[in-house]
Amino acid sequence: MLVLRAHPITQLPWIINSFFLLVILFGLNFIFNNFLTPPQIIYVNFFVIAITFAYIWFNFLRWFFNVGIITDERIIDIDFHGVIYKEVTETQLPKVEDVTAKSGGFFASVFNYGNIFIQTAGTELNIEFDNVPKPAEVTKIINNLIS
Repeated sequence: MLVLRAHPITQLPWIINSFFLLVILFGLNFIFNNFLTPPQIIYVNFFVIAITFAYIWFNFLRWFFNVGIITDERIIDIDFHGVIYKEVTETQLPKVEDVTAKSGGFFASVFNYGNIFIQTAGTELNIEFDNVPKPAEVTKIINNLIS
């Protein structure tokens, strides 16, 4: 029924950082001309660009694969912490006891995103979805499914 990812506006910090890294590299090329030979400048440029694009790629993967899936039978939370580590939490809808949406801060209010906390019965792990768009509507949908 729903596939939840973090709101795209929450990705602006790493996008802005990447942009500034590339701008700083461009500016440093003028300073490097005085100290390095052209092959050395090219090597430094390739190295910094490779690191910057790796930074962009891993942040994109972290955003894309941190996903929450809500079906009419279960709720699944997939947390992608790195290339080699992920955590999958699943619960059946009848085991859901409480659903809470929290939204705080200027940007969260303006762009309507927040966190959703799902408390489950017993010893099962609780599920949380971070920075999802329209948390009140998602909470309403989950509450309608469990009732």
